[in-house]
Amino acid sequence: MDTFVFLQHYWWFIISLLGALLVFLLFVQGGQGLLYTIGRTPSERDRIVDLLGRKWELTFTTLVTFGGAFFASFPLFYSTSFGGAFYVWMLILFVFVIQAVAYEYRRKPNNLFGEKTYEWFLMINGWAGALLLGVAVGTLFTGAHFTVDRNNIVQIGGDTVISRWTNPWYGLEALLDYRNVALGLAVLFLSRILALEYFLCGINDTTIRERSRRRIGCAAVPFLLFFLLFFVSLCLSKGWAVDPTSGTVTVEQYKYLHNMLQMPYVSIPLLVGVVAILWSIWIGWRNGSRRAIWWGGSGTVVAVLCLLLLAGWNNTCYYPSLSDIASSLTIYNSSSSEFTLRVMSYVSLLIPFVVAYIWYAWRAMSHPPRTDSHREEADTY
Repeated sequence: MDTFVFLQHYWWFIISLLGALLVFLLFVQGGQGLLYTIGRTPSERDRIVDLLGRKWELTFTTLVTFGGAFFASFPLFYSTSFGGAFYVWMLILFVFVIQAVAYEYRRKPNNLFGEKTYEWFLMINGWAGALLLGVAVGTLFTGAHFTVDRNNIVQIGGDTVISRWTNPWYGLEALLDYRNVALGLAVLFLSRILALEYFLCGINDTTIRERSRRRIGCAAVPFLLFFLLFFVSLCLSKGWAVDPTSGTVTVEQYKYLHNMLQMPYVSIPLLVGVVAILWSIWIGWRNGSRRAIWWGGSGTVVAVLCLLLLAGWNNTCYYPSLSDIASSLTIYNSSSSEFTLRVMSYVSLLIPFVVAYIWYAWRAMSHPPRTDSHREEADTY
């Protein structure tokens, strides 16, 4: 493997890791969607919003970092998806903007819309944010309607549009593919499971903890159903393979199943991650364990990381074109230059220090656990 190819694989790993961390941090959205289910009184809702308000910026920052890293390392995907499927991405941006507005103004004196309106903003973000992100990620496997004319990259003047969307729905058509919807719903219910496990860990309130414990089972059933629907459909469906030498794209039946069989260093950790999630569900629902979030969180990161690696590694088109098979995007034809990836790789060596700081900030923001006495100290949230 030459240096350029190694850098392309390395940066797909970094993108996949950021995506996995983002899915884990969606527990904030999951908790917001359960605001009125777990919080039956204003004081209970205050405690829940106060707890989630300590972490929502980490989710938002990771989302921005994920998009920025994608733009820097694989700019052709960024211009194709973000420029073509803009209805979906604008919806995602909108629901995250109203989340920020809600946390800022919910407890402000004499706010314009009233406290309940901002709580509904949080719930809308909790439902739509996780669902739409899951649907968007699903298109990495199922494809989208676009064409790419790489000749326009070097063209000066005239028509310099590189990517074109070939239908008038501009991304909303992804909602018509049951596999995308299944993954979106799986992400939604997974975010709820993680949120409930986080409540078990972070709130010292017997009533809220008991409600959270019981609801884990209710969220686990649809999560497992939708995840299995997506995963089995993925294994049985066709995929797009690329010849790294010639760049020729072909349709390959059972491509993702072949990827799992040919990359045991990806499929085995994927299985381990899924088992960790299932174990977190069991100990959270059965015993109300405070450790459930750590099993569920680590399992989520590992499982999502491996799923995204299946989409881009092993000579796979990570963004298939349903309009023109030759326009399908791979890590080879959509990446930045070798020089850019090399320089960015040097910068990425700082990632362990960033992760250490995030861990420190997480611990600092998480203590002490929220109790009735802390409600009086809550400020904006």
